[in-house]
Amino acid sequence: MSDDVRAPIRDFITGNFPDIVLKDDEDIFELGFVNSLFAMQLVMFVEKQFGIRVPNQELRLDSFRTIDSMASLVQRLTTDAPVTT
Repeated sequence: MSDDVRAPIRDFITGNFPDIVLKDDEDIFELGFVNSLFAMQLVMFVEKQFGIRVPNQELRLDSFRTIDSMASLVQRLTTDAPVTT
């Protein structure tokens, strides 16, 4: 998976929490610095940054636990996006 997807996600998280060093596979919820407000900001960031809409069935913790899981979500949603003409 390309770092082109991971980099902006990582930048958004560390921009909000500049004192952390975060690995792509670390659980941001388990680390304890993410609250429900930031979780919603994260969803909105991903949608706006990548031009996608996160469907209700993907609005679960497992889709947003790590930078890797968010990158995988973006990749799935951009690959599965319907082609419009």
